Parts: sequence; C-alpha cells; structure tokens
Amino acid sequence: MSIITTIEDLRVLAQRRVPRMFYDYADSGSWTESTYRANESEFQKIKLRQRVAINMQGRSTRTTMIGQEVAMPVAIAPTGFTGMQHADGEILAARAAEAFGVPFCLSTMSICSMEDVAANSTASFWFQLYVMRDRDFVTRLIERAKAVHCSALVLTLDLQVLGQRHKDLKNGLSAPPKPTLANLINLATKPRWCLGMLGTPRRTFGNIVGHAKGVGDLSSLSSWTAEQFDPGLNWADVERIKKLWGGKLILKGIMDAQDARLAVSSGADALIVSNHGGRQLDGAPASIEALPAIVEAVGSQIEVWLDSGIRSGQDVLKSVALGARGTMIGRAFLYGLGAMGQAGVTKALEIIHKELDITMAFCGCRDIGDVDRSILFAGSFPR
Repeated sequence: MSIITTIEDLRVLAQRRVPRMFYDYADSGSWTESTYRANESEFQKIKLRQRVAINMQGRSTRTTMIGQEVAMPVAIAPTGFTGMQHADGEILAARAAEAFGVPFCLSTMSICSMEDVAANSTASFWFQLYVMRDRDFVTRLIERAKAVHCSALVLTLDLQVLGQRHKDLKNGLSAPPKPTLANLINLATKPRWCLGMLGTPRRTFGNIVGHAKGVGDLSSLSSWTAEQFDPGLNWADVERIKKLWGGKLILKGIMDAQDARLAVSSGADALIVSNHGGRQLDGAPASIEALPAIVEAVGSQIEVWLDSGIRSGQDVLKSVALGARGTMIGRAFLYGLGAMGQAGVTKALEIIHKELDITMAFCGCRDIGDVDRSILFAGSFPR
C-alpha cells in the first residue's frame, strides 16, 4: 500500500502482516460484538456544523491532560499483547508517542516490561494497573512503576471478570503462539513478523514472568492469569491504591454517572469513559453515548476522558465537543504498529492530528480549548 491516508488503511495493512490470533485480539469484541461495532458507528451519527468566512489562521490543538502538556487531546491507551503486534511493540509505541508529544500508557499485560520501556525511551510514561488477587504482587507493581518514574497510574476497573471473547478462545490466544498446525501455517504467511520476533528476547508478559510468585515460565503464567483477576475489587481498594501510589491517579472503565460521582469521591485526578473497546459487557452503550451524562454528573470536579471507538481526528473533536478533556486511542495505534512498527504508530498519530486540525477549521474553531457543543449539528448527538 503506497499511500496511507486513514486509520483504515493501516488496519488493512496490519491484517496482512500480523498473525491471525494477535490481529483478532486487537480487532474484536466480546459475545456478539454489538458494543464493539457501536463504538464506531455512534460517532458517525454525530454531525458537525460547517462554518465559513472565519479567520482560520494560527490553529492550535495543544492542551493539557492531568497537567501534562500534549500536542493534541490524545493519549495512547494501555493494550495487552502490544509486543505481539510487532516485536518490541511497547518500546516502539512509547518512542513514537514521545516524539509526537502525546502520553503513552503501558499495560500490566504488556510484552515489554516497564523496565524495558524505561530503559529504551527517555519520556516519562503512564502505567496501567490491573488489580490481582495477589495483593503483594500488586503492591510490587506499584513500587516498580514508581522506581521507573511513571508519571501517572491508570487503574482499570472493568476487568474484574473477563468478557467472553470468542475469537480469542477459538484462536487459542497465547504469547508466544502455541505451535499448533494451524498457527504454524498462519505464521508461515507472516515472514516480516517472524523475523522481528526472532530478533527480540521479549515474547511473553514482561511485567509478570519472573515477578509474580510462582510464575517463572509460560506454563505457570497461564494458570496464574486464569485465576488472578479479582472480582472482589471495590472502592475501598481504589482508596488504598491511591494512598499507596501517591501520585496522579486515573480511573478507567467508567460508564455510569453514579460510578463517576464515586470516582470524584475517591480523589482520582481523571476518569476514562470506556467500555474496554467493546471487549467486556456486550450490549453496553457506546462510550460516546455514555459521555454526556457522565460529564453532566461530575462537571469540572474531575477531568473526564473517553476511549473506545476513536478512529479519526473527527472522533476526537466530537468527544471534546461533548465534554471530554482528553481521549485515548487503542486499536488505531495498534493497527499502525502492526502495519509498520514505530513509523506506523507515528503515521496513526499524524492522521488523527491532521483530521482534528482540518475539521476544527471547517467548524470555525482555532483553538481546541474553545471547542464545545456549538460545533455539533443540533439533534445529532446524545444528550
């Protein structure tokens, strides 16, 4: 593909280059995938007001997210298995984010460990935490994140139990892939990916193997992860983690106004309206549908961000117009990573930024800080 102009172009290229089980992991939802599809389609229903004869010189997309200056209101979301989309994927994505001027967030379930990312990127990054039954391990994760100078902790609240993801189950998802006949045949069609993986030692969950009690290899990792996500997670745990962390805290997975108010009470610095990319509760509303009620409920008491479904700069602009202070992209950057490595992540960010900037101009806005509902066509957006 010689000319790449959209995130969809990157998706098509990633599908060609990434082994099926890892591409499907990035590009699928739970159960019937209705929420996964709605995350994108609901954005398309929101229409923009076009304005003319307004001075559009000197436009700026720059803003802040939890006090950190950013080139646009976008951060790279934490995603598991990132280093299986492309060798050393988390390191490459962190470098691309740093160069572009947006935050990068590393997942607990990353392939490259937080120490790997810190040693190979000069920027301070955020760390995303899953709460496990092994609370000593959770405490050690937080202490390790402090040691590598992570500037914020993103606590994911919507994975107390794992949604049923049919493609992952059928593909036998694992890191590295199990050497089944089907997997070997598929890998034979992905020589670029295979060569990259042969050149790196990072092929399993770097934050866990060798750090969690009793987990020293892939066989012990599988049984450990199957039983570790903690269904007992509650708001008292959030308070405990905030005190233990002591820094900026972001709560991910808020889809209800009542939970948003509890997030404010917890003392968190930001919350992320997110349905986990449609990978948890199938039948939940799209994140953009849930956003207005949450913004109305908490006002300016806490920064409200949004993820799930963003595939363009227009989606970012619509989110900001409906009250989001920032957004996070997951699949959009994963497509770029799988397609072209670090250059692909950079390309994804460039595409989103260009679309955001040009759409602002068409809507008569010069500064992202001035964007509000007035740029939306009446009656086309959720209230």
